[in-house]
Amino acid sequence: MLPKNETIKSGLKQCIATMIASQLFNQQQGNIINEIYGVVTTETEWKFLKLCENTIFIDKNDYFIKEIDKILGILTTTLMACPQF
Repeated sequence: MLPKNETIKSGLKQCIATMIASQLFNQQQGNIINEIYGVVTTETEWKFLKLCENTIFIDKNDYFIKEIDKILGILTTTLMACPQF
């Protein structure tokens, strides 16, 4: 999710709302998903989130584009944890 005014903090609420909406939609469709992941980015700064049941976890670390290996590692690990991959 790319925040409108290009700060990570401004994108967190929007990302959390989208994650909760995704959870509710999937529940209504009969798809129980235990974890929903989110990311907020300004293109140079990245923040990762996870929704587990009713709890949002926000990674306390900020990741910057110069740490692309860490960013790609997080994205890869997240995708590999999904059952459809």
